[in-house]
Amino acid sequence: MKLTAKTDVEAPLGFVYASLTDHPAWEREAVQRGAVIERPSDMPLSGVGAGWRVQMPFRGKVRKFLVRIDDVAPDQRIVFGLQGQAVDGSSLLEVSALSPRRTRLRIVLEIKPKTLAARLFLNTLRLARGRVQARFDLRAGQLGARLQDSYQRSKAQSAPA
Repeated sequence: MKLTAKTDVEAPLGFVYASLTDHPAWEREAVQRGAVIERPSDMPLSGVGAGWRVQMPFRGKVRKFLVRIDDVAPDQRIVFGLQGQAVDGSSLLEVSALSPRRTRLRIVLEIKPKTLAARLFLNTLRLARGRVQARFDLRAGQLGARLQDSYQRSKAQSAPA
C-alpha cells in the first residue's frame, strides 16, 4: 500500500530539512508517545546506515521493527527503510523550495506485507483508502504546521530585543 501527502511550510528549505534530520528530537517525541527506542551499536549515529530499533504499541500489541536511513540527499530528501516481523516498507521525505521562505514537504509511505495476517490488514486499509488517505493528509498537515511554528519561535528568539 502506498500513501502520498504534501504540505507547504512557511519556512526556508534549510530549516525544514534540518528539522527533519534532527534525530534526537524525533527520538524524544517517539518516547513521549510510548515508544521504546534503541540505537544499535553496529550502526552509525547519522547518515546512510543509521538506524533505530523501535517497540511501540499498535492495535493492542507491542510491535517491533527496525528503522534505518537508506538514502540521503542533503536539502532534498531522506529515505527511511522499515523492517518488521509482518511488514517491510519505506518512507520518503522530500523537500523542495517554492520560494526563499516557503518549502513543500512531500511524504511517501509504502508498506508491503510479509505475512498473511499483514496482507489481510493491508487489504482492509485499502478498502478504507479514502479515510486512511485523509488521515495521512491530516498528519502531514500537522507536521507542516509544527515545523512552521518551530520556525516562527526560532525567528522570534533570534530577533533583537
